[in-house]
Amino acid sequence: MPAATMFSKFKSSSTSAPPPNPYDTNPITQYFEIGKQIACAGPELVWKIHEGYRKTDMKECSIFVFEKRTAEKLHKPKRKDLVTEILRASVKQLERFRHPKILQIMHTVEESSETLSFATEPVIACLANVLAYQECAGTAPGPPSTGASQQMQNPSPANRPPHAKEYSFLDIELKYGILQITEALSFLHYSGQVIHRNVCPSSILITKKGTWKLAGFEFTERVNETDATDPVPCQSWSTRTSKMVQPNLDYMAPENQINSNCSILSDMFSLGMVICAIFNHGRPLIQSGNSPPAYIKQMETLDEAVHNILPRIPIPLQEATTRLLKKSPGARPTAQLLTLIKYFSDPAVQALQFLDVINMKDPTQKTHFYRSTLREVLPFVPRKLWWQHIWPNLQQEMRADEVLAAVLQPALTLVQESSNSEYEAIILPTFKTVFVAPKSIQATVALLENLHIILEKTPRDDIRTEVLPLLFNALESTTIQVQSAALVAVTNVYDYLDDITIKKMVLPKLKSVFEKNQSDLKIMGNVLQCVERTLDKLDKSQIIDEVLPLLLEVRLTDPDIIVRVVNIYRIMLCDKKYGLTVNTMATKVMPTLLPQTVNPSLNLEQFMILLEVLQEMLDQIDRQQRNKLKLDNLSLPSPDRHRPLRHQFSSDNMNVQQFNIPNLRIDQRKTSSAEDMARKNSTGSGALGSWWFGGSPSSPDSNFLRVVNAFPNRRLSDNTLMTPKIRIAPSCASSPGGTPGGGLPIRRHSSIGPQERRSSHTNLSPPTGGSMPNTSSSVPFLLSSSMQSIRSRRTSTVLTSGPLGSGSGLLQQLGSGMEKVCESLQQSTSTKSSKKKSSKLETKLANIKPLDLLTYSPTSRRNSTAAGFQRSFQKSQKKALKNLRKSFKL
Repeated sequence: MPAATMFSKFKSSSTSAPPPNPYDTNPITQYFEIGKQIACAGPELVWKIHEGYRKTDMKECSIFVFEKRTAEKLHKPKRKDLVTEILRASVKQLERFRHPKILQIMHTVEESSETLSFATEPVIACLANVLAYQECAGTAPGPPSTGASQQMQNPSPANRPPHAKEYSFLDIELKYGILQITEALSFLHYSGQVIHRNVCPSSILITKKGTWKLAGFEFTERVNETDATDPVPCQSWSTRTSKMVQPNLDYMAPENQINSNCSILSDMFSLGMVICAIFNHGRPLIQSGNSPPAYIKQMETLDEAVHNILPRIPIPLQEATTRLLKKSPGARPTAQLLTLIKYFSDPAVQALQFLDVINMKDPTQKTHFYRSTLREVLPFVPRKLWWQHIWPNLQQEMRADEVLAAVLQPALTLVQESSNSEYEAIILPTFKTVFVAPKSIQATVALLENLHIILEKTPRDDIRTEVLPLLFNALESTTIQVQSAALVAVTNVYDYLDDITIKKMVLPKLKSVFEKNQSDLKIMGNVLQCVERTLDKLDKSQIIDEVLPLLLEVRLTDPDIIVRVVNIYRIMLCDKKYGLTVNTMATKVMPTLLPQTVNPSLNLEQFMILLEVLQEMLDQIDRQQRNKLKLDNLSLPSPDRHRPLRHQFSSDNMNVQQFNIPNLRIDQRKTSSAEDMARKNSTGSGALGSWWFGGSPSSPDSNFLRVVNAFPNRRLSDNTLMTPKIRIAPSCASSPGGTPGGGLPIRRHSSIGPQERRSSHTNLSPPTGGSMPNTSSSVPFLLSSSMQSIRSRRTSTVLTSGPLGSGSGLLQQLGSGMEKVCESLQQSTSTKSSKKKSSKLETKLANIKPLDLLTYSPTSRRNSTAAGFQRSFQKSQKKALKNLRKSFKL
């Protein structure tokens, strides 16, 4: 053959069109797109299950396809129509029953010359596919197993059947799956009045959510009209009929094959056989190989097989399984009774069961389930079922606004418990649509209150574009609930907000919310909480210009509001960067807080918090002002620097006119006597004297009589009490207190009238004999006489505000007291005429301290009459004299 001819033949064969797809001729392709095959089901697994989706709304589904040529290969051509008719009728029967536990039909059966097809909800396999895989990988019989904890080895692809499907069940999946098939049978038996007759793994479909659905209605029979448990006639299994048009012999009840009758209890026997196969690594207890004699023979040893398989079955299910596999139909429990056993009393299973029928519930029931029941059982549901069973239901409910607020509760729990990859791949796409879609107030509040949970898993780019716009729009809402939730959200998502966002967007919106809702305590509390939280990211100028005025405008009525404001001030006191100055504290902050110290609504803890902050403010003011005043004092000249530090009772500030004692001249001083008196007085001065005269007890000047306060122009030496040599200059008529004719001056006493005169008989000459009493007695009278002139010109109040009273001058008290002591001493020495005792009295007199001579004056000279003042004054002098006599033991 020439090369060209060979090439042309090769080219023509290589470019020939592929064989036509038999599915393309089926009318169902007009409505659905058919994908790859994923499983098979039905009698002898003749239904091929393909992935697919509906073209109108892109909804996911599964396409069941039966190729008619399959029947032609296995059976005689005349039986082809019988198989097709049974399969077509089963779909019609399945379509007639609408129940959550029965496979849902999305599109009715469509037929072509080559295929039979229909569409259902998405499924991943039938139970026979999964059990076939487990049977190939099953381990040898051993201790009990619950499926989920069963460890299996992966079989090699060569030994694995083509219809096997790898899938591992969890304990809760098995429990819930068996319950679902039981409920489906209960519905068929009592509501549909139908006997299934082919309950086997190939009739049980596993949906993409993980739920088990009952299908395979090819061999149904009507129940007895009088009693559903009574048998009705049926056809037994025969080798003369194709396997494709007969039930599975390995799962058939014995009365079907032996007595050719069946009842609803026959389906319960088949269910018991399915349970044993599940816990026996996919192997049924009877493996007849489609041989009726083998079936009868193995049925005789069924009780022993059940006894051997029981350790593999969960304990709560063992008794029910034993009764289901009784050969006598009357000993088997009905489907209704089986659903009540303890094995199915699991809160997680009941929650999953409610989810399957959630579309049949009203909004109130849905809301209660999502808010409480589902949230409580989520921790007990395996993570596999979160995404496989629970999340698809939640995802569907989140598209409707009716129960969105309630659905968000378990959805947010899943967000919190999910990994970052699970969140981004499964949850975030749905939440993006929720963020931008119109929502009810409750749904918006639920999102805002849990916004921090969402932000923990959301990528940074999506936060800016998807999440934060929801927050900012909520702050501008006119609904109080939304505004309050937005403020809580700002506090929670503080770490995810940058400084610019807080300064330019959050703070202005906070102020706007504050101005519009000053009477709402809840919103005020949330505003203050936001301010406290975002304070660190604000500039000093913003705090001074915007935050402080806001705090000063807050109405401090509620204790919680007061505490929040005080906490903000506490933060601002900790660092100068917040701009809370001493002037602001003293003039603005403290005047608003001080009245709250007597607020009766504050408890002890709140009061202590307030008081601590006020005390801290006072401490800062104290430190600031002290430092400032010390610096100002150091900058003054030297003489004036110490003036503010003088004692509070100093009389330097008294407005005393300049005054000189008239006709008084100091000729000389007796230095030795002055030093003597200083030494003696230094040992006996008390605390009062040191306090009054401004000196310490150890100072040599502590007991000297200082009259600098009364006579500011005199020298220090002139103000020191010592033994002077005094002469009285000749008096003249013009001198005050003088006599026209010479002699001793006349002094005016404070207790006599202005016209009365009293002559002085006191010896004012220098002492020649050294008599101390005579010398000393002249001093107080002189000082007293001098003070009369001062008092006649002005009112001396040296001790007006002192602790010793008011109304009597210091020099007057000293003079009056000294004069009376001397008179008393003279009388005592003249009567006793004892030189020795006189010397002792002189010594006591020399040790007299000026403060011992002080007398007490009336408390209020201004309000008393002249006579009353005189009596009070004399009484105080007598009291002082009595004290002196007592001290000298006179």
